Amino acid sequence: MKKYTSYDELPLTLNAEDIQAVMNISRAGAYTLMHREDFPTIRIGKRMVVPREKFLEWREKNAERR
Repeated sequence: MKKYTSYDELPLTLNAEDIQAVMNISRAGAYTLMHREDFPTIRIGKRMVVPREKFLEWREKNAERR
């Protein structure tokens, strides 16, 4: 699994492995998250990616709820 020490190190688009590393969740958990309607996933054919900025916005928005 990849390790990131800051959000600046994240790629422009995140895949399931990146989401797994950042959120410290399982791979299955990352895919479950990426299938949620409120999660900013973009589909390119069968591939799913998340723009870094949209992910960070989603994370901030959802951190406020807790």
